[in-house]
Amino acid sequence: MLFYGQWIFPDKILFNMLYCTYKRLFLIFKFIPWTLVSYLLAIIPLSVMGFVMFFFRVPDRMRVGDENVMTSVADGRVVVVEKVYEPEHLKCECIQVSVYMDFFNVHVNYWPIDGEVTYYKYHPGKYLLAYLPKASELNEHTSVGMNTRYGEILFKQLAGTFARRIVCYAEPGSQVSKSDQCGIIKFGSRIDMYLPLDADIKVKIGDFVRASESVIAELR
Repeated sequence: MLFYGQWIFPDKILFNMLYCTYKRLFLIFKFIPWTLVSYLLAIIPLSVMGFVMFFFRVPDRMRVGDENVMTSVADGRVVVVEKVYEPEHLKCECIQVSVYMDFFNVHVNYWPIDGEVTYYKYHPGKYLLAYLPKASELNEHTSVGMNTRYGEILFKQLAGTFARRIVCYAEPGSQVSKSDQCGIIKFGSRIDMYLPLDADIKVKIGDFVRASESVIAELR
């Protein structure tokens, strides 16, 4: 290879390229504000820690209403209020109230009413979008039945597309108290509650509810 009357071998060209690259990198790194970079790098783990603390927060919740008042199991938005047939445990027609939890809601779940746990079952399944109607049967979920002074109720913790970790503290035969923690669904999902037909429903579709503090219904 000939440049300006002299031969330049390929290895010399490679050396010149590497040398020029080194000079450019040296100039770039020379003027980088490393103090600022160190602060930015420190923000990353602090942000992760803050996210974990926010996501797994367990706020204090007050017990509200008389013993016949059923409160929400979870924070979120009411997406279903309808009459359905519940075939798994209650085996009768009842009122279904569903609460959809998004990514930013509190993910801890609370017992909705005083009573005895009479039924618990874990169902493996799919991870469809939790707000879809068929997710209630097809998605991974737990079913918890409770015997109260006002009849039998059932609620389900449903996994979703991102929520693939359901924790439930239900033990058949145990007595539970309203507003105590009953589990957690990580990364949001949905709660289905099945109430007697004569329950006085206090919410409608679109309402935002808070676990343990928002009244879902009064049982009779």
